[in-house]
Amino acid sequence: MASINLIEAFQDFKEAENIDRPTMMKVVEDVFKTLLRKKYGSDENFDVIVNAEKGDLEIMRRRTIVEDGNVNDPLAEIAYTDAKKVEPDYEVGEELYEEVEILDFGRRAILAAKQTLASRIGDLKKNVLVKKYNERIGEIVSAEVYQVWKKEILLLDEEGSELILPKSEQIPQDYFKKGENIRAVVKKVELKNNSPVIILSRTSPLFLSKLLEIEVPEIFDGLIVIKKIVREPGERAKVAVESYDDRIDPVGACVGMKGSRIHGIVRELKNENIDVINWTNNVQLLIQRSLTPSKITNMELDGEKLHANVYLKPDQVSLAIGRKGVNIKLAQELTGYTIDVFRDNEGEPEEFDIDLEEFSDEIEGWVIDELKRIGCDTARSVLDLTSDELERRTDLEKETIDELRRVLKEEFDKG
Repeated sequence: MASINLIEAFQDFKEAENIDRPTMMKVVEDVFKTLLRKKYGSDENFDVIVNAEKGDLEIMRRRTIVEDGNVNDPLAEIAYTDAKKVEPDYEVGEELYEEVEILDFGRRAILAAKQTLASRIGDLKKNVLVKKYNERIGEIVSAEVYQVWKKEILLLDEEGSELILPKSEQIPQDYFKKGENIRAVVKKVELKNNSPVIILSRTSPLFLSKLLEIEVPEIFDGLIVIKKIVREPGERAKVAVESYDDRIDPVGACVGMKGSRIHGIVRELKNENIDVINWTNNVQLLIQRSLTPSKITNMELDGEKLHANVYLKPDQVSLAIGRKGVNIKLAQELTGYTIDVFRDNEGEPEEFDIDLEEFSDEIEGWVIDELKRIGCDTARSVLDLTSDELERRTDLEKETIDELRRVLKEEFDKG
């Protein structure tokens, strides 16, 4: 057997389309040079020739012809008499080239070479995958659902590479079936047991940022810049944008005519509410915009402590806080300020009310703090909310809420 067809002998080659030919040839050369060193002690006088197109391999042995009896290095030299047996026309001082039969290495050595080659190709494929996805971190990819597990989903990209979408990176309302195509952003590339694991995300602010880039040409062209994105996946997101062109309204451009641009993104994010606001360096104005859709009547700022007291009409308080406190939480993340919401009852007839602090001997401090967090700082503001609403918007247990309402109600009943 004068040569060996690599593609037939080493099946792994067929799966290595992503590996460039020069790298592949170098790997094959290294594997067979190792084989030569084991058999002959050195690979210096051997040439491994790989035909990448055909997958053929030839090993040529090169020796200098010397006078009989003058062979000092059998690996590099051959006696004249022995050379003439190969080819009668050879002369002393010439180079003798002989093809080494692969089968001369023995079946066990060839098998070992095949295993080494398969292992090296596997490593190369891993490296190619890591390099490819390291360069795509932050990009949106589309992949097919291959397997759905409790804690994660296994996806395959167009080249059959495995990608992982963990449960923690899925929007709560996400539900996928095998064979479905889904979009996500490449979050990171990890190595587990020396194997690359590509982690995708649908909850990352980057995912929303890239979706906006796709839908809004002005963002892609750099005319509009996304200054900051904060998200509560599946619930609400706030996007602060700024325009570098005075003629372009950044909010209008992002939303589109009758919401045409934002609607597709909202559907992709399972009906996540997206508030697009104009970025400003004026903190007071930024806080006001970040609390959309509520309307503020007054505000007190403490720049040093990054704290803001915001006053709103009673009917605006719940809008500012939002469902499960999401709106105010995102506003705080966007602005970097701690925001406390208070009712502004100016202009309305004064109604007898009691500050919650007055109940500190009967109600624990952490309960009062929790109520203040959702904008309830007086007894009436708590009683105005139903038990169900309080349970939904706070971390309080039903029993605690019932007891709380009883204590507050008793105080008014006395009056």
